[in-house]
Amino acid sequence: MRGLSPEEQALWARVTETIRPLSREPLPTPSLAAAERRPTPPPIAHKAKGLPPRPAAPPTLPRPAIANTLDSSWDRRLRSGDVQPDRIVDLHGHDLERAWQAIDRALENALVNSERVLLLVTGHARPGDPPVQRGRIRAAVNDWLSASRHRGQIAAVRGAHRRHGGGGSLYVILRR
Repeated sequence: MRGLSPEEQALWARVTETIRPLSREPLPTPSLAAAERRPTPPPIAHKAKGLPPRPAAPPTLPRPAIANTLDSSWDRRLRSGDVQPDRIVDLHGHDLERAWQAIDRALENALVNSERVLLLVTGHARPGDPPVQRGRIRAAVNDWLSASRHRGQIAAVRGAHRRHGGGGSLYVILRR
């Protein structure tokens, strides 16, 4: 494998300066990343003092994903466009932060008002990786819903029927 020439190194340095992470979580520092890769040693028994070993920290359990617990009649009604949304959330013109706040607020209001079907109008995502400016909300919305404080109340997320926006919209079905 060959190394980079000085011109290629300078170009690569300029490219890496323009990179922004897709999530809101800060990037780990190199010292923390190295510490996370090291295995934790087993607890040491204090034989001299006759103390039992300290218990290891409890493992962190992954957050459950959205259950997708709809029956076939719901799926049939969604595919045919027979379901009318109780609440419509249009995210056009929002930046990522405001879009996340709008989704969270809409979920909260829908749960308070016992609404069942939300229509999230996200806009069409452009193909390609990573998402370009126009498709960032669409690319992030499933992760947001999975990480939401209301994820336990979400029964399913489905693509919307053509009359409700098609590929640029999603149905969010809440539990009763």
